[in-house]
Amino acid sequence: METLWFAIVALMLAIYVVLDGFDFGTGIVYLFVARTDMERRTVLQAIEPVWDGNEVWLIAGGGLLFMAFPRVYAAGFSGFYLALMLVLWLLILRGISLPLRSHLANPLWRTFWDWVFAGASLLLAIVLGAALGNLIRGVPLNAEGYFFAALWTDFLPGPAPGILDWYTLLMGLEGAAILTVHGANYLAMKTEGPVRDRARCVAALGQWAVVTLTLAAILAIPLVQPGLRRNYDAHPVGYGLLLLALGSLASLFYWRRRQQDVASFLASGLLILGLLGSTAWGLYPNLLISTVHPAHSLTISNAAASRESLQTGLGWFLVGFSLVVAYSVYVYRCFWGTVDAASGDEES
Repeated sequence: METLWFAIVALMLAIYVVLDGFDFGTGIVYLFVARTDMERRTVLQAIEPVWDGNEVWLIAGGGLLFMAFPRVYAAGFSGFYLALMLVLWLLILRGISLPLRSHLANPLWRTFWDWVFAGASLLLAIVLGAALGNLIRGVPLNAEGYFFAALWTDFLPGPAPGILDWYTLLMGLEGAAILTVHGANYLAMKTEGPVRDRARCVAALGQWAVVTLTLAAILAIPLVQPGLRRNYDAHPVGYGLLLLALGSLASLFYWRRRQQDVASFLASGLLILGLLGSTAWGLYPNLLISTVHPAHSLTISNAAASRESLQTGLGWFLVGFSLVVAYSVYVYRCFWGTVDAASGDEES
């Protein structure tokens, strides 16, 4: 039952990164692909109908983590307090920037909120990547299962690392590069004309940054967390997830070269699922690895709720998951196709 919930929580968070990831990527490339006010309204029209629905997956993933593994939820939210406050402020700034830019037709006012939207999107992508780097590297958990991580200490992984060191920063840059390509592929699929052409150009160039940073991050893993390979040696079937990621990366180049926007977007989504899935495979059964002593790590065994709670929660999860999937499919089906640039102009 604990293993099933580990897979459920990992799946929910991976779906969130795929769906909200193109929101972040759209914000990162926003100022590059949209240069006039009409083009920027067109870009915003491409994400506004699905934005709120994508955020539901983050709330659902956090709620399930709290229900299934309350000790991890408590340790993570107290230990990463500074980082979570940063994420909260960035989400607020990103969320208010779009409605506020439409309140005044003043160019200076709109440019200011456009930069806020783009900057918050970039920083959120970096923070998400750094968060994954912290899970891989480990945190200074003590025997009571608590820790506090400063934003940075000496920028080196070790027994008492900060949230940011050279490895987590590398993961942050990798996350930003992947979500940039993912967002550019989404805009290439949803828009036409100059915006689509610029989005295709950004995606094509960004793919090389993804390859470089992903390769660097993989090569660095043995230096910061050599135990991550243990599960792959014991159960080689896990290499299938790595092959999924590598195959998606190769197909990303193939489809982008042929300007197949829908296929490119699906490939970047599968790349994210493959990378996150292979990370979860390596981490299992750990949820938070202790850099102080391996015995202090929080695992699916010592951090799970009671078996009765997990069994009861599974039934409610299946009901809620079915409703969220049905709603998401309905919304995406309603707004399928390219965005009408004229409609964006009318609302500005």
